[in-house]
Amino acid sequence: MFTIYVYVLDTLADWEIGYVTAELKSGRFFKEDAPSVSLKTVSDSKEPVHTMGGLTIVPDCLVEDIVVSKTSVLLLPGANTWNAPSRGAIMKKASEFLSFGAAVCAICGATAALAGIGVLNQRPHTSNGPGFLEMISPGYNGQSFYIDKPSVWDNNLITASSTGALLWARQIIAYLGVFQADTLEAWYEYFNTGKPEYFFALMQTLPSGTES
Repeated sequence: MFTIYVYVLDTLADWEIGYVTAELKSGRFFKEDAPSVSLKTVSDSKEPVHTMGGLTIVPDCLVEDIVVSKTSVLLLPGANTWNAPSRGAIMKKASEFLSFGAAVCAICGATAALAGIGVLNQRPHTSNGPGFLEMISPGYNGQSFYIDKPSVWDNNLITASSTGALLWARQIIAYLGVFQADTLEAWYEYFNTGKPEYFFALMQTLPSGTES
């Protein structure tokens, strides 16, 4: 079973995690033999978090409750509050994940937080532009590893720009192996293009009786 820890913080960018959390929580397009997935919101305290869109999230657990294993995944969403001193604990945990071989998936402002601890200096990655990382994270020197794409998957590290939420979700789902390949392709093309033929192709990849 995979445990997906979604770090939540004030001003969290709701839309950036919407695709991936909705699919992993609902399991509506999972293949028949997909591993089970548990989603947990995690934060620095149990105090309610208020997203950029005005939603209130009460964290399920604390950063110190995170169990690092090969079946753990850490999702780090964008937010305007990544520079708060309290983020040090989750960054230490992210470093532990990567060293252990567990997956860290960061988007938008969270990539700058990773850059700030040197994680991106020697690994392929993306963000909102190398200039963004240089501006936000003075210690960043991974320009030669920067890839100008919406989302970049490098083994157990998946990074994305603020416009890369859909591709980021696709890569995370592929990493977990919970969709059939044809389901994932049709799912991505439908949400990427809006063309109805991909919706019907998506439905045709599902076992009978599981369409939603």
